[in-house]
Amino acid sequence: MSGYGFDFHGLRLEARPSGALWWPEGRWLVVADLHLGKAERMARRGGPLLPPYEGLATLERLAGEIERLQPRAVISLGDGFDDPTAAATLDPQVAVTLAGLARGCDWIWIAGNHDPSIPAGLPGRALAELQLGAVRLRHEAGRGPDISGHFHPVVRLAGERRRAFLLGAEHLLLPAFGAYTGGLSHDDPALLALVPQGLAVACGARAIVLPVGLRRRR
Repeated sequence: MSGYGFDFHGLRLEARPSGALWWPEGRWLVVADLHLGKAERMARRGGPLLPPYEGLATLERLAGEIERLQPRAVISLGDGFDDPTAAATLDPQVAVTLAGLARGCDWIWIAGNHDPSIPAGLPGRALAELQLGAVRLRHEAGRGPDISGHFHPVVRLAGERRRAFLLGAEHLLLPAFGAYTGGLSHDDPALLALVPQGLAVACGARAIVLPVGLRRRR
């Protein structure tokens, strides 16, 4: 898999085609918005029925990255679960798979708006935010520089919507890693407010880098 390497406030990082972020110096693998349990939550609330395999599909992709990179730490940047009930009532196969992935590494759950607390019994530890050098890791972008998720950014490339990283001067936004997550276009006002000009790194078979945002007037 061919990723895109870049520097962000003193950190050398790699945007992976999978949608994961890799910090090779510390061997941290960072993902955002897994939304485990989304199918169960939608069925519970009377929404449209989704195939009940999204959790395993998400974790299988994450397992591939863990196997390739052998991270020392895995950080979930919030909304690891679709809501607190989904976190507390995980499908047994998903729970077993998650426990296996977390074995041998430091697994950190950052609180999100969908999962402000993590039930006891799940692997890893929960934090509100995490500092890495000059950069704050959190669920939703705040005062930068920071790395966050929440918005599920996407770009249109060759007629299709692709999950994408958005890289600006002060904010790095990760795409949603979950299998059944929607997306917000990179030129939505909420994202332009954070990254008025920068780069998008589209996910897929390989990372594709695109300039985005407002063009400077000459």
